[in-house]
Amino acid sequence: MSGHSKWSQIKRKKAVTDAGRGRLFTKLIREITAAARNGGGDPEGNPRLRTAIQTARNANMPNDNIDRAVQKGVGSSADVNYEEIVYEGYGPCGVAVLALCLTENRNRTANDVRFTFGKYNGNLGGAGAVAWKFDVRGLITVERAGVDEETLLGVALDAGALDVDTGDPENYVVVTQVPSLESVRSALAEHGIPVAGSEIARVPQILVALEASEAMKVLKLVDALEELDDVQKVWTDAEIPDEVLSRMDG
Repeated sequence: MSGHSKWSQIKRKKAVTDAGRGRLFTKLIREITAAARNGGGDPEGNPRLRTAIQTARNANMPNDNIDRAVQKGVGSSADVNYEEIVYEGYGPCGVAVLALCLTENRNRTANDVRFTFGKYNGNLGGAGAVAWKFDVRGLITVERAGVDEETLLGVALDAGALDVDTGDPENYVVVTQVPSLESVRSALAEHGIPVAGSEIARVPQILVALEASEAMKVLKLVDALEELDDVQKVWTDAEIPDEVLSRMDG
């Protein structure tokens, strides 16, 4: 999954350094609010909230913004009752696409997602259409600089990690079962291994190899979906060629 994780790293890097920062903050605030509403405002007892707050801090979101999002979530206002929906479909070249949404208006979101799929040569499917092609996993990103690979492997696997992806030249990606995400991350911290980020993601079981021109068509759909206010994350089983990744990172 090294190519796939490299693509994810590039997207995160761009989101916090260019015009996407405002959109990123909006999505992070929505996730923090929803996590606090569903699991309470104490990060120690709410792993989803703890992960959301850490992700926001990694993106340099001010603490005041984080605190306000938490308070909004634990308040009584009805306008923060976000519904989590995963839309499934096919993109160009038949690749599978998942779009995770948080919305207070299901009809609006469904129409926006359906329109975007159609505009970029994709098709929105029904529940279960492509989700079976992905595993839900915890992913922990560790920058390679200053981290010994053998030490990382030993600590992560002893703490219950499933695997450590070493294919990215800049980052290691520790793969866990979702319930083990927090315990593995804590174990890394206890051993002085700095964590650059963590998330719960849909990881494709098998990647679909694409030519560069095909990959660019898929990326246009992914980018358009990610620009929608209600879309939090997008995953695909497309394997993005190195030349396209290099172009994106340049």
